[in-house]
Amino acid sequence: MTAPMLCVTWTDEVTGRRGHLVVDRLVRGVSSGGLRMRAGCTLDEVAGLARGMTMKEALHYDPSARYVPLGGAKGGIDCAPSDPDAYGVLVRYLRAMRPYIEHFWTMGEDLGLTQETVDRAVAEAGMVSSIQAVYPLLDDEPAARRRLADAFAVRVGGIGLGELAGGCGVAEAVLVALERDGRPYAGTRVALQGLGTMGGATARFLAQAGLTVVAVADVRGTIANDAGLDVESLLAARDAHGGVDRAALGPGDRELDAGAWLAADAEVLVPAAVSYCVDASNAHRVRARWIVEAANMPVRPEAEVLLAARGVTVLPDVVVNSATNAWWWWTLFGDIGADTDEAFGHIRRSMRALVGEVLRRAADAGTTPRAAAHALVEERLRVLRARYGTHR
Repeated sequence: MTAPMLCVTWTDEVTGRRGHLVVDRLVRGVSSGGLRMRAGCTLDEVAGLARGMTMKEALHYDPSARYVPLGGAKGGIDCAPSDPDAYGVLVRYLRAMRPYIEHFWTMGEDLGLTQETVDRAVAEAGMVSSIQAVYPLLDDEPAARRRLADAFAVRVGGIGLGELAGGCGVAEAVLVALERDGRPYAGTRVALQGLGTMGGATARFLAQAGLTVVAVADVRGTIANDAGLDVESLLAARDAHGGVDRAALGPGDRELDAGAWLAADAEVLVPAAVSYCVDASNAHRVRARWIVEAANMPVRPEAEVLLAARGVTVLPDVVVNSATNAWWWWTLFGDIGADTDEAFGHIRRSMRALVGEVLRRAADAGTTPRAAAHALVEERLRVLRARYGTHR
């Protein structure tokens, strides 16, 4: 794949904090990718995430759908979301990036931000919407915007549909992997890093499918129970950043160190919080059969090589966590409506087809799911370029 189309670094005149935007490529003149906020965020990190967004978009190309995949982009701000200056930095970043957001970068929440916070800051920065660049591609903009707003207003068990979409996709990836391996859901143990938007929704769907969640990690450490955690109680006790109130722990729950989730006695690990959390220094601690990347870039390449040599399969982020982005566009473009059953049904069918195809290709070629996914991306990007041209 070629170099990114655009890289921008911004310095906040008030705090000196830095922010980045990378547009990897455009399709029909538009790119898609969220905005993250975390201390230590770098331009290289944002560039990797932007490339990943190009891949996630291409993987969901369906020539019969109204939604045509966009290009990939990503934004990042080097500031902890808990910092007292964070919201002001966010608003000033958005003001600086306004020309890009208005014309060719559509974005939403990512690590460290909620969609509610993004929407509020976008309005304060003087813009119509964080996704307004895509509006010229819509057949009926008012109807599309109403449909997406209605979808975001839907709540299921106290959690918004927009928060649940990604976790539904991650869970479906896990279930497909189990089925292909001939393993029943019941008795399969799962450990997750992160109980925020993605991790929390994934935990809910996996528990509902009959899997046993034995460990979850948040900023304060790992909560574990070999007999299974009460996922719904933990979700109800979360704060805005996914931290769990320890007063809600059950009698059999234990508090362990923050890294204990990685070595949990579980068949499935779901890193759903931070990037680069599995590397060459800790890969030997993994006891699981599968690592399912709900977070962006959680497993470093050198660690994946070591894990593969031990028979641990990594399901890559560009496949696993792609449903959140796709759900936005399926809804906005009208492939699905603001309906829970329709949304979850479409996500499950799409993810089953995609994960199944990637795993089949990997098995046939004797390669990793990541390599198979990358090959599939290149095929679909060639089709998109032939149909819509190249925008660099």
